[in-house]
Amino acid sequence: MIRVTLPFHLRNLAHVGNEVELRVDEPVCVRSTLDALEAQYPVLKGTIREHVSHKRRAFLRFFAAGEDISTESPDLPLPESIVAGREPFMVVGAIAGG
Repeated sequence: MIRVTLPFHLRNLAHVGNEVELRVDEPVCVRSTLDALEAQYPVLKGTIREHVSHKRRAFLRFFAAGEDISTESPDLPLPESIVAGREPFMVVGAIAGG
């Protein structure tokens, strides 16, 4: 099971707690994780990625094993600690400003 944390506004929209658990098909990467998240919580479709292009929304960032992987390929395999469920895959709301 993959653990995923979401920002407050997306948790409210999906009516979930701090973390959700997902069964993700191989290969476990950002794309397959978000596909599984949107399949389990259809209300999130289009909130994390654009509907047609599936590009990440501008004010969301992805973190895995303490690293910002937002600009990496969505098909890059996630770290073993995420796949094993020891650490969560984090979708974080970006903060603009200085």
